[in-house]
Amino acid sequence: MSLWRQLDLHPRIISAVDKAGIRSVRAVLCMSGPDLQRLTSLSAADVRRLLTAAALLCRPRRPLPVLAAGESELRLSLGCPVLDGLLRGGLPVGGITELAGESGAGKTQLALQLCLSVQYPLCHGGLDSGAVFVCTEDVFPSKRLQQMIREQSRLRADVPPHVGAGLRFGDRIYVEHAADLTSLQSCLRRRVGLLLARRLVRFVAIDSVASLFRSEFGLADWLERSKQLLSLSSTLHHLCRQFDSAVLCVNQVTDIFSGSQEYTGPPSSRVSPALGLAWANQVMVRLMMRRLAGTASRGEQDSALRRLEVVFAPHLARAGRDAAVWREGVRGLEEGADVG
Repeated sequence: MSLWRQLDLHPRIISAVDKAGIRSVRAVLCMSGPDLQRLTSLSAADVRRLLTAAALLCRPRRPLPVLAAGESELRLSLGCPVLDGLLRGGLPVGGITELAGESGAGKTQLALQLCLSVQYPLCHGGLDSGAVFVCTEDVFPSKRLQQMIREQSRLRADVPPHVGAGLRFGDRIYVEHAADLTSLQSCLRRRVGLLLARRLVRFVAIDSVASLFRSEFGLADWLERSKQLLSLSSTLHHLCRQFDSAVLCVNQVTDIFSGSQEYTGPPSSRVSPALGLAWANQVMVRLMMRRLAGTASRGEQDSALRRLEVVFAPHLARAGRDAAVWREGVRGLEEGADVG
């Protein structure tokens, strides 16, 4: 009996899925709604029913993390009290955080900011260690990083000047480039694993995790795509848990069709994080950044409004805060900020 006959689906949908050669729920969850629609030739409504049935069958369980005796629940600060308040201290150490959003939303800016924040002592929200930044799309934004380093005293006004002056930020950020999934896996298992084992780094950023999957696989390659996706998540889980580190995966987004019941981002968003529900089940925290219509002003600086939102997390409520990108980095906006 076909797997899909166990679900409450119309025979038309079951026939189309079988004809497309899809043999597992996991394969469905690894594809977006539009991809499924093209592969199966089903209507948008039928694809929604298929995704809903698959999601119910593999409904993710997100228990609160269980801490070992004497283990503290570490957080990596974002370097901004407003955004740290949204995340109850920052990114969880020992788990994977996903940051999704459209191009220009500020995802890379926040990843760079975390590469600097991790270098501060524990008492100032850091991990007293370095960072690895893995580029899969564009060249590393070194000029922007240098600007943020020069402006650190403005961003981290809470840190005594002698503490910040003693940190050599640029010397503790290791940059890697991966052009395909094979080189990414090799980089993570060998070079990144070695840096983590030597305690030279405790934060890993991948910008972005979706680009390699989108460039290497077509619709007919869903099985291999699924295997590679789960293999990557397994590697990342191993690294962050074995070496008590934080991992940030920047993700792209895909458009969603009206009325879709596929698990997506915030209700107000018209886009969904790429890679489907199978990837969503692999991350501990999903955040989304998006640009808003307004602008924020501060002195001679103007910035397009952004919003950082919590989509899901075991320890956080769904909420969001407006933010702006200044010369020193990404900052959440206080009440009464000059917004136009």
